[in-house]
Amino acid sequence: MGQYRNQPDFGTSAVEITASDDINNTTKLNGACLFVGNGGSAKVILTGMTDSNGDKPTEADAVIFENIASGTFLPVIVDYVIATGSTVGALIAVK
Repeated sequence: MGQYRNQPDFGTSAVEITASDDINNTTKLNGACLFVGNGGSAKVILTGMTDSNGDKPTEADAVIFENIASGTFLPVIVDYVIATGSTVGALIAVK
């Protein structure tokens, strides 16, 4: 989703997801926008984030978006949703 070369400006696929603390063994979302069914806070790693050495990001690279309303889209593109620090639910990754 977004304005990338050869990519439409609207979602063409969607899948329900669950936040995870283990980014090494969870599915990378590869640049998805999130629909938040049950509001709260979302701790996410944005697409393109790397650690201080330019390597794969870690939980320390995550940011928390707070007070997200139920039934809204989080207007950022993410690769991971971290469970610890997230209170949102009924998440759908849209790409």
